Amino acid sequence: MTVRLPTAALLFALTASIGLASAQERSLPDIGSSAGSVLSPAKQAEYGAMVLAQLRHEGYVLDDPLLDGWLSDVGQRLASASDRPQQAFTFFLLRDRQINAFATLGGYVAVNSGLVLAAAREDELAGVLAHEISHVTQQHVLRGAEKAQRESLPILLATLGAIVAAQKAGGTSSGDASSAALITGMGLLQQRQIDYTRDNEAEADRIGIRLLANAGYDPEAMADFFQTLQGVVRLNQGDERSALPPYLQTHPLTLARISEARQRAEKLEAAHLPLPTTGGSGGNPLLPANLQPAGDLHPARGDTGDFPWAKERLRVLSAPTPAQAIREYRQMQSRQALNDPQRYGLALAQLLAGDSGAALQELTPLALAHPGNLWLQIATGQAEARSGRIAEADRRFEALLARRPTQRALALSYARLLTERGTREAGQRAVAVLRPLLATSNADLPLQQIYARANEIAGDPVRAGEAWAEAAYLSGRPEQALVQLNNLKKRDDLDYYARARIDARIAAITPTVLELRRQGIHDEAVGGRLGLYAR
Repeated sequence: MTVRLPTAALLFALTASIGLASAQERSLPDIGSSAGSVLSPAKQAEYGAMVLAQLRHEGYVLDDPLLDGWLSDVGQRLASASDRPQQAFTFFLLRDRQINAFATLGGYVAVNSGLVLAAAREDELAGVLAHEISHVTQQHVLRGAEKAQRESLPILLATLGAIVAAQKAGGTSSGDASSAALITGMGLLQQRQIDYTRDNEAEADRIGIRLLANAGYDPEAMADFFQTLQGVVRLNQGDERSALPPYLQTHPLTLARISEARQRAEKLEAAHLPLPTTGGSGGNPLLPANLQPAGDLHPARGDTGDFPWAKERLRVLSAPTPAQAIREYRQMQSRQALNDPQRYGLALAQLLAGDSGAALQELTPLALAHPGNLWLQIATGQAEARSGRIAEADRRFEALLARRPTQRALALSYARLLTERGTREAGQRAVAVLRPLLATSNADLPLQQIYARANEIAGDPVRAGEAWAEAAYLSGRPEQALVQLNNLKKRDDLDYYARARIDARIAAITPTVLELRRQGIHDEAVGGRLGLYAR
């Protein structure tokens, strides 16, 4: 069993490891007033990746290929329409059903499952993402980090210390350090650390609303979601703290703010001129259609069309158990007939509960009614395979892959199904399915996990070991990754290229592990197995 690192101590060590503070040196640089003078873009990205890895280590991140792809699609549509399109962004989901979202350094933006479930349409979610993106692009996040430096606070402790506070204070009915308390605390202090003044909030609203319009979304969606949140507050019972969603604790909401957002959107709608298009294909508006260059020269704009399916998938995956998700759908069904996305959600819950026959019965007509819907096609293929109809499932997935060989969710879903068979042939096919993704997706935890298992059953223990080590690193366990790589290096069947790859990863991971050890922090599951690294 993995023993988790003490959160406060780990965060302090990570602070030192990215060069923000050290146990030996407490003097702070003269940072002046220019955002970015302390943290380079590379260091900001490193910090954001550490936050994501630690959240994964604690089990709070919801990694799902279909949902990840959808959320990233929405977020990147907005980010590409901003005035800083060169800023990298990473969007990820948290399991918590409380309504919350936050941004941190490096363009890492977290969205609670509860926020998506509370939204009525994709435009409303896009409004929240646009607001958080604006906090990053306007450097509110970075200025908050510099403010923490001026106050002689290690930046990671300053931004993530709420985790410790949540552990001590509880925050849920159980009184323990549950996911809800930890994520609420983290989001709360993230936003407070940014020092959200009224001016910052107004600027993020103003820029975010413009961003919505530029990306083809409804600019009034931000005000619409504010009103949705007000309705949540009115419906909630209990004391003031429990009635207020975490998002509103960090983004104070007033009638004036809603009114201002609505007025800005209306003015923007009146003045906004959409980009000219040529039959939806992009290109030069001055050229006739027959002379347009091939391909889409503009990023995708507006609603992806996947929100209803994503919302129901998230409802299932964020439920405590598949049985609980099924009960939710039965309650919904008692009030009115389920629509197609809700029927998909029910079928998914049945599939996860082990009732593949009932799931397939629900999914088959849906897949026929929506033949181009990847969410339904993947679920139907999974239900077929788990119902014993292996050949049908393989035909379905192979046909889909022939058209979209690099579609991440499709490749990962099929490869996972193949690895469930446990045969060498299935493992080799899974490796082949995943290989096109490797060049651009090294920092992809689900990919590394499935690739590791595929290589195991395909008979390639070296590639499997490398992938397992990478998965450990991406899950916030760098010491375990280093142990696995050092053990792998002892094999006598390594070729030159494998040894070079392993040496390179050891060299990259070792400084982080050494810094942790210098701070007196180590992963108890590793013990003394690091040898000379445990100094």
